[in-house]
Amino acid sequence: MYSNLSNFSEDINNSFIIIFSIISFFLIAITITIIVFVVKYREKKNPVPTPIKGSVWLEIVWTVIPLGLVIGMFYYGWMAWIPMLSDAPDDAIEVKTTARMWSWLFEYENGKKTDTLYVPEGKPVELQMTSPDVLHSLYIPAYRIKRDIVPGRTTNIWFEPRKTGEYDLFCAEYCGLQHAYMITEVKVLTQEEFDKWYIDTTAVAERAATPGAEGLQILRMNGCVACHSLDGSKLVGPSYKGIWGHEVEVETNGDKRTLIVDEEYVRNSIYKPDDDIVVGYTKGLMRSYEGELTDEEVDKIITYLKTLSDKKE
Repeated sequence: MYSNLSNFSEDINNSFIIIFSIISFFLIAITITIIVFVVKYREKKNPVPTPIKGSVWLEIVWTVIPLGLVIGMFYYGWMAWIPMLSDAPDDAIEVKTTARMWSWLFEYENGKKTDTLYVPEGKPVELQMTSPDVLHSLYIPAYRIKRDIVPGRTTNIWFEPRKTGEYDLFCAEYCGLQHAYMITEVKVLTQEEFDKWYIDTTAVAERAATPGAEGLQILRMNGCVACHSLDGSKLVGPSYKGIWGHEVEVETNGDKRTLIVDEEYVRNSIYKPDDDIVVGYTKGLMRSYEGELTDEEVDKIITYLKTLSDKKE
């Protein structure tokens, strides 16, 4: 099913088949040899041990052949993997990719942002990947591509999707409590569908007309809903449901106090999350979004929080 979905799939598949075949052959051969020797040279049949004379040539053969096979398998795997790290074609679509605990953010050249990777069929795509927190690893199994994303560095990988459809994209490097939830999709569209999506302003207008819709999208794109639920359930952090306008007990510099969840509280929680820790939760798990989220984006988040509460002001 995944035989040739990207320009790298076939080479990676062939490399896997060759290496797996060699490993399987030796597994079977060695297992059979062990069974034969156990039966043929068991103690009951050979009560008196027979001295074994060494053979230099035999030692050389079973050293050189396995060494050659291992080097050959390494070379074949390396030659299948290294092209995806080479420079992307000049006409490749560049997508800035941010991996953070625990979400994906894709930003296109026209400024469009989404938590799902949209790409056109038959067009090379280059992902310029960064991480603001810990080590992540982008993995698209159907395309046979994977590369680590290192904090403080920009790593690149490219591919060319060859068939429309939806394919899993997730983090393959354990990155914390909600690592398993760091999953999204690659949606491969026809060129016509992609062009329409790329320049479409209808969805933006619809979100702007729906109270809180833009705020929810901002929360999702920044991974906030991985730690804060929308339905009242307890995760790493307090739930967003019903919190706006209500009192919360927090710990500030070791002292407990009660605060009202208002605009000042929300802004301070986003920009300085360790100032006031809600009682029952752990300090230091949330990083600051100061410099990443604008005041306008925080206003949209506040608008959304109001829709989840019985107190709008």
